[in-house]
Amino acid sequence: MNCKDGMLRWLRDLLCGALIGAGAILPGVSGGVLAVVFDIYRPFMEVLTHPFQALPKYWKWVPALVIGWCVGFLGFARGISAMMEQSDAVTYWLFIGLIVGTLPQLFREAGKEGRSPGAWLSFAVCFTVMFLGLYRASRTAAFHVEPSLFWYNFCGVLWGMGIIIPGFTSSSIIMALDLYQPLMDGLSRMDVRVLASTLPGMLVTIALLARLVSWFFRRFYALAFHGILGIVTASTLVIVPTSYTGAGEAAVAAGCCVGGFLLAYFLGRLDKRVGQPGA
Repeated sequence: MNCKDGMLRWLRDLLCGALIGAGAILPGVSGGVLAVVFDIYRPFMEVLTHPFQALPKYWKWVPALVIGWCVGFLGFARGISAMMEQSDAVTYWLFIGLIVGTLPQLFREAGKEGRSPGAWLSFAVCFTVMFLGLYRASRTAAFHVEPSLFWYNFCGVLWGMGIIIPGFTSSSIIMALDLYQPLMDGLSRMDVRVLASTLPGMLVTIALLARLVSWFFRRFYALAFHGILGIVTASTLVIVPTSYTGAGEAAVAAGCCVGGFLLAYFLGRLDKRVGQPGA
């Protein structure tokens, strides 16, 4: 890989990391799903489960993704919160465009080891369970809990699950607990109390779940990835906005969807040019 392609690879990974970090805090979007569709999930899991073997292969890739993730997770907290205050529909359509733009790549990834009847059954079951679960949750009345060290740590556990388990939309649960806005405010201010409460729970959860999830993917590759394909499809359909303030908002939302799709297409083209992580 020449210097120019290496810089493109670094910028691509930085952008992907930022989008995954932003997706982790956006209700209805899973950071783990975005990691899968950007073809980062498997290398990430390798680094977590076998760091001494994986880091020599991915050491050039890790810093850009980590920096990007921190920027997306912490730096975009205020921006995403502000965007959602202005228009939920526009924000969601941007991420829907990103996801739809990567679905063909995810479909090819799922079929690398064949498409058995069991794999299609996994797709159908995961799609149905995720769609019905999220559909019902989105229409269930939220209840309020008072922000505290315990609940912020619990939110960190949920975020860790969202990173390791593709399709687990942790921020939607946090919103149902009425903790989303206090968390976003704390993160945007870099509040030490909020960070010290959420990060330990997130990191411990990632460490505990990484090996179990990685083993399942190695043992049941086709079933796992077709299940993820079902989860991605269902979770994307559920977050499609159905109400708009007017034609202007709908037009902006459509433009953001197209922009997200083109960004995903651009990232896919970069993958073909500069290769996958570790290449």
